[in-house]
Amino acid sequence: MTDLPEHAPRYFEDYVPGLTVDCGAFSITEAEIIAFAKEYDPQPFHIDPLAAAAGPFGGLIASGWQTTSMMMRLLVEHFVSPESGLGAAGVDEIRWPKPVRPGDTLHVRATVLEARRSSSKPDRGIVRSLAEVTNQHGDTVMRVTAINFVRLRNHPAA
Repeated sequence: MTDLPEHAPRYFEDYVPGLTVDCGAFSITEAEIIAFAKEYDPQPFHIDPLAAAAGPFGGLIASGWQTTSMMMRLLVEHFVSPESGLGAAGVDEIRWPKPVRPGDTLHVRATVLEARRSSSKPDRGIVRSLAEVTNQHGDTVMRVTAINFVRLRNHPAA
């Protein structure tokens, strides 16, 4: 269920368990994969198409960290609200079950799993969410569970 406009401010009260937000899509090119990997993850299956063809994935693939970074951009644009986002407490789990290949178009979706008020800070809540990235075939290529601090819309005065 997506019940808020795309760029609507969201506060803790809006992140109800079950809320699912389509965060859009992006495509990735061979040149982008190689450029990112040369800078941040220079393994042969990310930077050298010939070596990658003979490697464990049978071709060039994107770094999982590149997929994560591109996913994060869409989460910030469509799910995390600048009016209330107070940063992340961390990531419980991150998985890349299938490789991302040049030419793939990836779709990002975020779902609220749990939301609870902070017991130590009355102006915020803690939201645990699942972000999923799927390719154009519907295959899951990334999944991450994260915990964020989110400001309450109307919080008690201190």
